[in-house]
Amino acid sequence: MQHIRGHDRGASAVEFALVAPVFIAMILSVIAFGHAFFVQSVLSNAARDGVRVMALQDTSNNRDPVAEAKKRAVASAAPGVIISENQVSVMPANCEAVDTSGPLTATVTIKYPMQLLGRVGQITLTGKGTMRCNG
Repeated sequence: MQHIRGHDRGASAVEFALVAPVFIAMILSVIAFGHAFFVQSVLSNAARDGVRVMALQDTSNNRDPVAEAKKRAVASAAPGVIISENQVSVMPANCEAVDTSGPLTATVTIKYPMQLLGRVGQITLTGKGTMRCNG
């Protein structure tokens, strides 16, 4: 039995056609996960920066501490993520204690809708920071 070289001629092209879509899908999935992880990290850092400003600032000198915390959160998230003010929620409106029963905590939450691989899907990432008011 002699091996005829002409019969194996297209085998590598067929194998490549079968493996290439799976390989490309895996690579795109890793890229999408890496980007989502980066954005999640940026959102968490932005929320932490925002709540730090909210909890530690002198509210008697600032007429609108909520706006200041939002501006700070947006500014710290500048590398690669654009956050609008309606995506940021700050609770409570200021850090002046309502009662003296215990420490009041400030919370900044950022909800960011993110597209996955163009228009394939969308997920909502959340960054949250909490800190006791007045340190």
